[in-house]
Amino acid sequence: MAPKVSEEYKKERERELIEAAKKVFIEKGFVRTSMQDIMDKAGISRGALYSYFNNINHVFIEVLKYDDEKDIQYFVPSEKGPLWPQLKKWIEEQQIYIEAIDQTLVYAKAEFFLSYKYTHNKDNFPYISERYHRINEVIEEVLNEGMRKGEFSPQQSTHSIARYILSFINGLMLDTFQLGYEQTKVADQLSVLLFSLEKLINPKSTFNKE
Repeated sequence: MAPKVSEEYKKERERELIEAAKKVFIEKGFVRTSMQDIMDKAGISRGALYSYFNNINHVFIEVLKYDDEKDIQYFVPSEKGPLWPQLKKWIEEQQIYIEAIDQTLVYAKAEFFLSYKYTHNKDNFPYISERYHRINEVIEEVLNEGMRKGEFSPQQSTHSIARYILSFINGLMLDTFQLGYEQTKVADQLSVLLFSLEKLINPKSTFNKE
């Protein structure tokens, strides 16, 4: 009788497979990645991989969830200190991520979102809409928390500002992937984003200067 596999083991194994798959998607993009590529990278059998994932679409969505969760956890503000420096630091650190664009999932994401599988079957991929709203909600909550603490006095709705931040970052990522960071001047553009964001949310430090 085969020994029972614990839930903890299965979760850890699934995480390892997702990390292996992420590396393949970064290397080859979405279109050229196969289940066999992931098997080879993870060093497992076909049966073992299919016991966790149904197909390549399923794998990619789970990789997205894994990647998004790390971003969301990173964005959760610390209870210590004012929120504006934390928000500012998060945006400034996007420069590191964007300038290392060839080491990220941006290429695979672009291929997936333009693929026939997704564009003609969006209802089969509810997570794509969920992830957009969830990331926006996390940013919006930071802005709302700033309001509750009396640190921020937004000039527009926090709902709209959160979407503005996300759209700016996503657009800059795509442009940089296509053109290279030398042309998109990532640091300069993020500086402009911070300048406009400071005007939009009016952090308390700004009031103290006036």
